[in-house]
Amino acid sequence: MISLKARYCVYHALAISSLLSANIDLFKEIEALKQELNAVILAHYYQDPDIQDVADYIGDSLGLSQQAASTSADVIVFAGVHFMAETAKILNPHKQVLLPDLMAGCSLADSCPADAFAAFKAAHPDHLVISYINCTAEIKAMSDIICTSSNAVRIIQQIPAEQPIIFAPDQNLGRYVMQQTGRQLVLWQGSCIVHETFFREKAGAVAESLSQS
Repeated sequence: MISLKARYCVYHALAISSLLSANIDLFKEIEALKQELNAVILAHYYQDPDIQDVADYIGDSLGLSQQAASTSADVIVFAGVHFMAETAKILNPHKQVLLPDLMAGCSLADSCPADAFAAFKAAHPDHLVISYINCTAEIKAMSDIICTSSNAVRIIQQIPAEQPIIFAPDQNLGRYVMQQTGRQLVLWQGSCIVHETFFREKAGAVAESLSQS
């Protein structure tokens, strides 16, 4: 039996082939649909250039969330991953939020399953839960405070020293916050594959340059 992912890929390929063979000006058609539906397209920096070209706003997850919160559009098309579209829906509960690629996941968000985190939280009942915004709606619902990478340190500094804290889902951001604040945090061991790969490549390049100097 063909898998759901395979079915999606086949349908996607056929749809693109049909549009291209019809000699349709995709940019013009997309603009017309945006006007008809009063829609806005929000695209992450990671998206392909063609997607960015039709977007009304390009940014990181925080910037996209801010745009989603302030838009007057009736429909939000999110060219990003699941948690970004979920955040847009949380901020706009009465608007339609569309995620074109249902297979678009995030390794960081996926590294923190809701059931496993619920058990982790239950094991630390006296802890305040602070979660980085790049997490699923389920994790946000189990959190006391949602932070960004730019305000995480300030938030931790405002919490009484005697209050124990769980920090999720990004262990690397959590370690940085611990270094900057001197606080001990209980870290969920989640991470972003893209960021870790980039860090290893950058660290390797620096090490090689130092060995040659």
